[in-house]
Amino acid sequence: MTPPADKPLSGKSFIIFVEDLYEDLELWYPRYRLEEAGATVVLAGPEAGKIYHGKHGYPARSDRAIADMNADMFDGVICAGGFSPDRLRRDATVKTMIKEFARRQQLVAAICHGGWMAISAGVYDGVKVTGSPGIQDDLINAGAIWSDAAVVVDRHFISSRRPDDLPAFCRAIIAFYNHAAHVAAQHHIAN
Repeated sequence: MTPPADKPLSGKSFIIFVEDLYEDLELWYPRYRLEEAGATVVLAGPEAGKIYHGKHGYPARSDRAIADMNADMFDGVICAGGFSPDRLRRDATVKTMIKEFARRQQLVAAICHGGWMAISAGVYDGVKVTGSPGIQDDLINAGAIWSDAAVVVDRHFISSRRPDDLPAFCRAIIAFYNHAAHVAAQHHIAN
């Protein structure tokens, strides 16, 4: 069944990892945009119910603990930037989930320093990406193919550089699922 046009992500569920010093806009803009499109979005932090503060002070209460999460619960991951990815990239569950999303060809979306989590998960080798210029060397050293662009889409990997790129980032995520729904509908018609 095709979701309604005004809710193209109905029935989809995404996880956003949260820790102190996340980039405020890079967490909240995608969360609200995806929810507006009909998706369920779960904020998962080291502790469930804890308030984590963004770089600019905006609070985010985690819905669930990362340790209680697994990739089977979601259709993809959004890796927000800020300084929090440097802590989150050390979490075994974060890395395992990102690896599993990549293996299943499910969405792995990262903006700014969020790419650090995908680097530590080992999923960027040979993938076209962008990210904060501050992690460009890290991305290249992880085997990624760097491009300085507002958004880069390589199969199920979507990446952007900074908060100014958020409109393009979120449009690309929604377009990814619109395309997948269209392909599925065409396959159903053909069979």
